[in-house]
Amino acid sequence: MSKIAINTAQNVNLDYKLIGVGERFVAFLIDGLILIAYMTIMENLVAVSEIFDTDSWTRRGFLGLLTLPAFFYSLLCHVLFGGQTIGKMIMKIKVVRFDGAPTQWYNLLVRWMLRLIDIWLFFASIGVMSILLSEKKQRVGDSAAGTVVISVKQKHKITSTILEDITDDYEPVFNNVTLLSDKDVRIIKEAFQISKRNNDFKTLTLIRKKICGLLQIETEMFDKEFIDTILKDYNYYTQNM
Repeated sequence: MSKIAINTAQNVNLDYKLIGVGERFVAFLIDGLILIAYMTIMENLVAVSEIFDTDSWTRRGFLGLLTLPAFFYSLLCHVLFGGQTIGKMIMKIKVVRFDGAPTQWYNLLVRWMLRLIDIWLFFASIGVMSILLSEKKQRVGDSAAGTVVISVKQKHKITSTILEDITDDYEPVFNNVTLLSDKDVRIIKEAFQISKRNNDFKTLTLIRKKICGLLQIETEMFDKEFIDTILKDYNYYTQNM
């Protein structure tokens, strides 16, 4: 099983499964059905609407205008939905840059333009062969755009890393939490979660004392509140460094 490692802002490596031909093909079929349904609706709309009840050339012109978005469907979806079409959303796969950075519109544009070679030329044989032969399972468009297709099935939950959900207006309490390392915070978080699940108040107190000793701080906070604040503060400072 091919995987790609993406580094987070907190230097946590997350391994993602690289997607080959099978799941891509199913996503492509789903998108194709959506496009067929859209074009059928537009054709029927033009056929029955009195607005378009003119000569045949005018009707064809209106039909071409209404179905034009279907031509750009893949590009628009990938740009608007951050590397996914509706088919990819259903299959839980996504286009990302190989270095783990967010995809930009120009990456997606290059990838879309080369669909002509990958998908529509020689009945998709070029795209299929390039995916099968590529170490990173990239079609020609992926190679040119610097992208790969990965699985985004929820394998790594935020609770399995040192990441914490913090709001944009979060105000940190302890500014010396950066004295801790990623390894320290990961150990603290794992022990904190286990202790909370088991209502192990003794261990929570030991964790609190250990953190206070390392950071040379004193506080009147309760154990759970204190440890939770330490985790959030660490994320706040590392995300904004």
